[in-house]
Amino acid sequence: MIEVNPLFIEGKPFTAISVQLPKTNLLVVTNERGYIMCGALDVKLLNDKLADRKIISGRALGVKSIDQLLEAPLESVTIEAENLGIYKGMIGKEALLKM
Repeated sequence: MIEVNPLFIEGKPFTAISVQLPKTNLLVVTNERGYIMCGALDVKLLNDKLADRKIISGRALGVKSIDQLLEAPLESVTIEAENLGIYKGMIGKEALLKM
């Protein structure tokens, strides 16, 4: 099952996406500039192979719901996210507000 829902953080609009897969969930919260995602995100790939795309993104580990993703500290972030002041350890919803 795929769920796509609007989400507002301090009045700013985002889209929450949850994809239920066998034995795991794929979780993403995004806006027009960037996104945070569950552990399925490969930040190293984004920084190394896709650097020219300047993707603003962060990854949180061990989350099982959108609410957990919003409250979790980010385990890693892209270089472009760092350029916006988003850093490893920042809470997901705080990172989204910087995007």
